[in-house]
Amino acid sequence: MLLQMNDVNFFVGKTHILRSVSLAVAEGEIVGLLGRNGAGRSSILKSVLGLYRPQQGAIIFQGRNINGLNTRQRVLGGLAYAPEDARVFPHLSVEENVSLGKWIIEKRRGQIPFTPEMSFDIFPKLRDLWHRRGGTLSGGEKKMVSVSRALALNPTLLLLDESLEGLAPLVVKHFTEAMRRIQAMGISIILAESNLATASQVVDRAYVVERGEIYFEGTTDEIMADAKLRTIVGR
Repeated sequence: MLLQMNDVNFFVGKTHILRSVSLAVAEGEIVGLLGRNGAGRSSILKSVLGLYRPQQGAIIFQGRNINGLNTRQRVLGGLAYAPEDARVFPHLSVEENVSLGKWIIEKRRGQIPFTPEMSFDIFPKLRDLWHRRGGTLSGGEKKMVSVSRALALNPTLLLLDESLEGLAPLVVKHFTEAMRRIQAMGISIILAESNLATASQVVDRAYVVERGEIYFEGTTDEIMADAKLRTIVGR
């Protein structure tokens, strides 16, 4: 497995945020984390990235326990994150925003540097936006920039937090096509998403998260066929 979380527990004070979370992601797989807002999906992603430091359990990435690594070390090791709110720098151009990933990452032997053409192959619309300021972009366009910036880090595993949230159906279609292109590059994806119907268009397998716990693991077809699971996911 590319990634494994084994019995991960995370507390903030006395509040139990993640409860014995165990999950796995295989190489080349797109895995969904489904659930309502506040269920713990983002906390799982941030724990993998090292933004949160669980008090119990192990996170194994590429066969290595990364519990003791900070976020920068994890990014250099092959993890990348696109946050829910995109966090595009408004006064920088699209090109400059994406290039931040290239500036942060150190050269790693045997890897092909991320190029503008790679961004255009994944999100063709970025070609026309390349010199636009981040602050002038629509919500969907900002998310394209955020994902491209994460890809510029040359990750093995891409963590996407609500990348499809709030997008128009046509834009969702463009994003699902982009995720398949990313998958074809050999990059695995964890997609935290609250919309079951949207996630079902792209994920290979899904975990249902409820109150900081993994409630179910299986296919989106199995989730859709179960009234209780549909209620937990919310939509």
